[in-house]
Amino acid sequence: MNKLVRDGLVAVLYSPGFGAGWSTWNPGVPEILFDPAIVELVEKNQQDELKVYVTLKYLDLYMGGLEDLTVAWLPEGSEFRIHDYDGSESIEIKHHLNWIVA
Repeated sequence: MNKLVRDGLVAVLYSPGFGAGWSTWNPGVPEILFDPAIVELVEKNQQDELKVYVTLKYLDLYMGGLEDLTVAWLPEGSEFRIHDYDGSESIEIKHHLNWIVA
């Protein structure tokens, strides 16, 4: 899977706004978490170009959350998951989770 890496950090796309998730509402398309072109367009705040790119590259993709896309930078090799609450996505890093053991 193609990823954008800078200084040992990987760009991860998620949508923190309420209403619709980005990757959580498109579970069959995991590459949208990391697509370097999307990352670049989000960083440059080029919404029109972003919509065109996503429409052409990912046919039949649900585009909820597109307007709220945010880039998080995680250390390479980090284990994480995207959590969705009412369409608002957040990143949970495995190393930072405190599990309770019975």
